[in-house]
Amino acid sequence: MAGLHQAVLRTDISGMPLEWINYQEAAKLYHDNRVAYTCGSLLYKIHGGINAASQQRSVIEVNSIIATNGTHRARYRSGAHYAPPLNNPTLFRRDQQICLYCGDRFRSSELSRDHVTPISSGGTDTWNNVVTACRRCNNHKADRSPEGAGMPLLAVPFTPTHAEYIFLKGRRILADQMEFLSAHFPRTSPLHQRLGAAKAIDPFQPVT
Repeated sequence: MAGLHQAVLRTDISGMPLEWINYQEAAKLYHDNRVAYTCGSLLYKIHGGINAASQQRSVIEVNSIIATNGTHRARYRSGAHYAPPLNNPTLFRRDQQICLYCGDRFRSSELSRDHVTPISSGGTDTWNNVVTACRRCNNHKADRSPEGAGMPLLAVPFTPTHAEYIFLKGRRILADQMEFLSAHFPRTSPLHQRLGAAKAIDPFQPVT
């Protein structure tokens, strides 16, 4: 059984990943009869009260992946024009905490968001135009393009799909959850190479 910190992967009824939820939120979905089916391993057995008539104590068994009724939020997230919210923590995880100019790995506090094409030159604050950069490289590049600064990029920035975004937001991802998520990645996704065969990994441990 997992510790209470282990997140549950919630999907819609078609299997499209929606979000990570904790065991309390999962238990409420079970209680409200919103769980259509489950996948993966058993994570929790949550014991409730005792039924006055049967004298049996209620038990909710929570699996690592639960598909739920009553939501269509994921439908638009599978569209070609969908882009997940851009934020620095997930950007840094996309780039594996690595400065895409010098190639060194840093703590989040030492990283920044760099616009490949500067905003002043018509660049946009979007996934395809931002990369992780250490503060030193960002300051050195300043308001120039990588070519103008003589600082070629080490990888091409990309916009994560929603399933990739859910993966990047995960803090501790079980092997069955990883397998489920990766099945929704594009075949050309750079994230495929990060997936291992371990039963549980923490792919984004802080650098010490």
